[in-house]
Amino acid sequence: MENILKHFPQKAKEVEVENKKFFAKLKKKPPKHLDSLMQELHEEEFKRTDCLTCANCCKTTGPLFTDKDVERISKHFRMKPQQFIETYLRIDEDKDYVLQSVPCTFLGADNYCSIYNVRPKACREFPHTDRKKFQQISNLTMKNVEICPAAFNIVEEMKRLLNK
Repeated sequence: MENILKHFPQKAKEVEVENKKFFAKLKKKPPKHLDSLMQELHEEEFKRTDCLTCANCCKTTGPLFTDKDVERISKHFRMKPQQFIETYLRIDEDKDYVLQSVPCTFLGADNYCSIYNVRPKACREFPHTDRKKFQQISNLTMKNVEICPAAFNIVEEMKRLLNK
């Protein structure tokens, strides 16, 4: 996995223009079966991909924390929500709660998440490749393709199948 991650940014960069064109076309005229196709591709990819060997998402980016996430996680730590915010989060330029720094504070050296059972919604849903109305999150998907080898593989397979 180390070797894959080392060359991954370049690999993602090489398909960036192609992906932009593909997603622009997809947004205009999504196939009727897109949601079921994405669900299938997502499930197939995650039968092969073990996130614990990678954790690139946790090492390079941080999730947005909703108010519900803050409530749930602060309760887990037996902290007041404001104390949790002051200890771990900051407000970004979009006025969202995000981690003060990356890699994620809650990521262990073994790639396990110390708050996995109460992790933020954004983490639970990442890389969002099984979302309904997938074509509506193309900008997010293009960012995730640069971070997540599984998302990259899913999009490559989707392009292959839809460009036949």
